Amino acid sequence: MTTSLPTTLPGVTIRPLGGADAAELHTLITANRDHLTRNGDFGDLVAEDRSGIEKMLRRDDVAGFLFGVFDGDRLAGVVSLVPVAPPKYGCGYWLAASATGHGLATEALRSLVMYARDAWVATDIFAGVTHGNASSIAVLERVGFTRSEEFETYSRFHLSLDRRVT
Repeated sequence: MTTSLPTTLPGVTIRPLGGADAAELHTLITANRDHLTRNGDFGDLVAEDRSGIEKMLRRDDVAGFLFGVFDGDRLAGVVSLVPVAPPKYGCGYWLAASATGHGLATEALRSLVMYARDAWVATDIFAGVTHGNASSIAVLERVGFTRSEEFETYSRFHLSLDRRVT
């Protein structure tokens, strides 16, 4: 299993989440229920109890693809990859409300993208952003994603890893 991956921010790392992280992750989700559902599609996630979070973390399609964003030893959020059609992946991310505005999402996503490129030979990564979520769009643009499609409720962004991650 992958150990912690560094970011360019001192003390900020990402590492795969597992069943042992369920209680801390559930506490973070519960504390950020309103924040997570304001501009994102996290209704199913915030509805899960601790046991549901633990089961999710043990699923084969999640294990190894869901990374915690740690500021020191404190879980501050999540970045993830979805192996849609490897070497093409989807991605997602969210932070606790108290962790936003400090560059954590940008650096965590950048670190995960570079890991996907180097370890999984990913060639393309896509992300969907609910209309009105300007902060999430800014994160994607800082990492090098560009808007590729518009849908009724969200925009799709794309990053080709044939070019250098910025």
